[in-house]
Amino acid sequence: MASAGAGPSLQRALDRLAALGVVPRAAPALDKTVREVAQQLRAAVLSEVPAFSASHNPEVLPDLERHAGEHLAELRRLIGGGPAGDLEFVRAHARHRAAQRFPLDATLQAYRCGHDVLSRWIAGAATATSSTKAGRRGEPATGAATEVATEVSAEVPAEVAAEVAAAVATFAMEYTSAISIVADAEYVSHTRALAEAEGDRRNELLGILVSGYDEADARVARLLKRAGYLEQRVSFCVALAQSTDPLEMEQPARAQRIVEAMAEAVASTAVRALVGQRGNVVTAVYSSVRRASGWTAPQAALAERIRPQLLTLGPAVLIGLSSDQPSTSFIPRGLHEATVALDFANVSERVVAFSGLPIRRLLIHRGADYVQPALPVWLGDLREADAKAAGALVKTLRALADADMNVQRAARDLHVHANTLYARIARIDDLTGLNAQRYHDLTHLLLAADCGRL
Repeated sequence: MASAGAGPSLQRALDRLAALGVVPRAAPALDKTVREVAQQLRAAVLSEVPAFSASHNPEVLPDLERHAGEHLAELRRLIGGGPAGDLEFVRAHARHRAAQRFPLDATLQAYRCGHDVLSRWIAGAATATSSTKAGRRGEPATGAATEVATEVSAEVPAEVAAEVAAAVATFAMEYTSAISIVADAEYVSHTRALAEAEGDRRNELLGILVSGYDEADARVARLLKRAGYLEQRVSFCVALAQSTDPLEMEQPARAQRIVEAMAEAVASTAVRALVGQRGNVVTAVYSSVRRASGWTAPQAALAERIRPQLLTLGPAVLIGLSSDQPSTSFIPRGLHEATVALDFANVSERVVAFSGLPIRRLLIHRGADYVQPALPVWLGDLREADAKAAGALVKTLRALADADMNVQRAARDLHVHANTLYARIARIDDLTGLNAQRYHDLTHLLLAADCGRL
């Protein structure tokens, strides 16, 4: 009965060889040439599968020789009369190759390449031990036929030799198919498990970095050190990304595409990326060497270097970028900066750097909600009058500020007569009691308008 690993077709092929007398009588003949076949197998794989020779991993070739020996031993066991096994050694090898990140295609190609060598090896042993009695179609190799074996002989009928050759070819094909299927499934499964474990590790690292950590925690320190985040002369920068439609972040596929894009954006640079989804935003911690040594000039700010790369993410992604942080202990501050910068991002300014935000915009962003209950009593009258004037009053205030309170220049910027501007200033004075031509009054009016979202 075939196991789940090998499959019933391989066991049927073995049963057919047993009926023809090849199993178990060909096994001793296999032992005579096993070393030569091992060398042929290695040479064939190296000549036809360049990935083995091109690999810089010193374990790849020894693993190839060891695994080839495992296949020769398994085939010797099967031809010796053993049942089809679960091919656990193939599973173990596939897991090992997955951990090495050795390409699966190269392993499967090596199996196909080895098929020819192994089929000739078994065919030679089968021919050497064929018997005329066991060769009769459908008659099992029992009784006297089991006791009497003939050497290579011309007396073996041609039809029997052809049937043995066909049965050996079928067995070799079924064996190659079985090991390929098992290796493919195990490699993919283990790769997925490794990716999940790596994802868990990266998520843990990301959580530690952006949330802050106790520097006295030895476990966390070891984790960060192994990951290379405690190196000297390294700058850090935090980026937060979100779709222009926040509801899209609830779709795992959409969020994962942004995660991958945030990592790929800097893949061709000397910037390291640690990216993951936290809540409804994608969080990335970028790091790079600030300067090679104390004697070399520092590189440009990390935020400045990665901003052009992040612009390649497309128009449907908004990004807030922190300023450079000197060490991992400052990354939580970088997260706060990136959060603030993301609030300012929009479709016309998709990537906003915290360091590029004016102080006035930051003050209003930070304090607008706090001053809402304490807005001046005249703000309602100003809001109503500005609405009736189609926004002309607040536009006048902003134009005066941009023109350094020069009425003539502000009038030119607004494409109106200076007297029109004077009339608007007087109207604002009547509503608020503040003179927009005075610096302190103008500042008060602008802050009230911004906090009141006029």
